[in-house]
Amino acid sequence: MKAAPLDGAEKAAARRAARAIDALRRGWPIGVTAGGQQLNLLPVETGSLEAALPASGTVSLLISASRAATLKLLNQFAAADPNLPIQIRLAAPVTAAEIVAIVDPVLDMQYPMKGPFRSETLTNPKAAIAAMELARHGALLPAFLIVDEAEDIVEAEDVAAYADSTALTISAHARLPVAANAEAHIYGFRSDADATDHIALVIGKRDASTPVVRLHSECLTGDVLGSLKCDCGPQLHAALEQMGEASWGILLYLRQEGRGIGLINKLRAYALQDQGFDTVDANQRLGFAIDARDFSIAARMLELLNVPTVRLLTNNPEKVEGLEACGVTVEERLPVKIAANPHNEFYLDTKRDRTGHQL
Repeated sequence: MKAAPLDGAEKAAARRAARAIDALRRGWPIGVTAGGQQLNLLPVETGSLEAALPASGTVSLLISASRAATLKLLNQFAAADPNLPIQIRLAAPVTAAEIVAIVDPVLDMQYPMKGPFRSETLTNPKAAIAAMELARHGALLPAFLIVDEAEDIVEAEDVAAYADSTALTISAHARLPVAANAEAHIYGFRSDADATDHIALVIGKRDASTPVVRLHSECLTGDVLGSLKCDCGPQLHAALEQMGEASWGILLYLRQEGRGIGLINKLRAYALQDQGFDTVDANQRLGFAIDARDFSIAARMLELLNVPTVRLLTNNPEKVEGLEACGVTVEERLPVKIAANPHNEFYLDTKRDRTGHQL
């Protein structure tokens, strides 16, 4: 039971990228090749920086365009592409703590004075862009120390193959009575390229009617811990109640924590919110997209479940657009109405005013 299976070459490319992501999360240097040249990079967040930093000479660092903008480096070169990563040079000796303070915006108030450093011409722009994407896929801060050697090698084209490798398999299925409806079944989906698992909970007895469907991105703090900073937990339970009242429904539980930036980066975004930034600016200061989720995964899950048409529970028009772009018919958008509290009022206003959410 697969949707759009990868061919052998695509699968091999996606798996090379997956291995590179695993290497980055373990703190190992990787080599990214493009145009016949290789760029060797050590991830700042997980790598052993002290061992890699020279005692003299210079150190080159690769950071995201948004981080460079915060550091007032984006327009240092008049011809610079504002979306390209920025390569900066520092005079050695420099400590690991100083490097981390440069790349992590959460530390800006603690370490406001940085430098001196200057931008330099990108060693390999295509490889640099691919490296940033690998970091984001791995939910790591998009920042690298440029080093001399690396054993794990990936091509820039492999990263693009990984981004397209969302073919899924239904790997498990079982009955799962839930509070909303004892007549429920759970399906586990696994990706061809990585170990990410997604879940579909089918509530009620399937019939010829259009199901009520909710795309819900994983939120540990809201769904499990009852966080008051967001509306995720209340939305999840309200959606389950609405499905229980309908003929039948499907909850697609997507493992895309923090709008796709990962749990640790979401907590960093929370820390930036404590400093006065809204959720949009916090994500961008970290070097991530405002919303990095991939709703095509949900469309493939619905395809495997043989559900071509849905009544979608959402306040987010982008979910409607994302599903329809993948061939799913959204018969109706059903709003999810959740009362605000003093801790999430600003967050809900930001979703309305800056990301287009609506009731």
